[in-house]
Amino acid sequence: MKAEREASCKETAVPSPFLLLWLFIFSLAGVCGVNISCPSPLVRGTLGGSALLSVTYTSTSSDQPVIKWQLKRNKPVTVVQSIGTDIIGNLRPEYRGRILLYENGSLLLHHLQLSDEGAYEVEISITDDTFTGERYVNLTVDVPVSRPFVHMVASSVLELTELFILNCTHDSGTKLTYSWQKGGKSLTNDSRLLLSHDQKVLTISHVVMSDDDVYSCRVENSISSMKSLPVKLTVYRRSSLYIILSTGGIFLLITLVTVCACWKPSKKYQLYCHYPFSLIGLKQAVINLTSSHCCCKNSLCA
Repeated sequence: MKAEREASCKETAVPSPFLLLWLFIFSLAGVCGVNISCPSPLVRGTLGGSALLSVTYTSTSSDQPVIKWQLKRNKPVTVVQSIGTDIIGNLRPEYRGRILLYENGSLLLHHLQLSDEGAYEVEISITDDTFTGERYVNLTVDVPVSRPFVHMVASSVLELTELFILNCTHDSGTKLTYSWQKGGKSLTNDSRLLLSHDQKVLTISHVVMSDDDVYSCRVENSISSMKSLPVKLTVYRRSSLYIILSTGGIFLLITLVTVCACWKPSKKYQLYCHYPFSLIGLKQAVINLTSSHCCCKNSLCA
């Protein structure tokens, strides 16, 4: 029995050929594979500008690498394939004159287009190496933001007006975010100051005197940010407006009466009035201004 147990222990202590094979494969992967590193997995580009999809690789082989860049789509698009920096075959028309390959595998794209945006995969392989290295780099392409401005239907509004709208408008920009400031402080949604879903439009409901302030908006994306010039919104009290209108009306009437009283018509068109424009009769003249009529000797009416 003792001899059998010792034999059994010796059998289990010997590694199987299958296990040895896997250990050998994993050791080759660590020694003979191509390792790719990417310092910046996300690159932000500007329309019409350039973008460097930067990678580096390490290998135990001194042979030239085979490099392949693809833009991932439903059907992957081959951007370029090369041995070292020597391009294999013909480039697609949309990439001709726009790409440059570096010895470390990096890809430089010139004259960026919106269609260049996406996930790029680079594969680097060497004949002597067992495994191919792969890495992804994401590229975004945006249009810079132009200076926005705040559009209002008027620069003043009456207190208690039900709705007043401010719109943040601009000429260019992609993938935009909007924000608002009132008196230099950031605005958020509340019961009266309502921002649209994209925060492009600010609606003030039931205007109050505290809404009398300076407003501005900011528009930004991943590559630029611009702020509008501040605009002043003036809020008038309803009672103040009535005073202004009534004062203006009285002033206009007094001016008309004074002009009429001081006017000396020519003999040809002498004017006769039912109420003489004297200081004593001024009050009555104002009251009856709309009903009084003047006649001329030549039957002309003024």
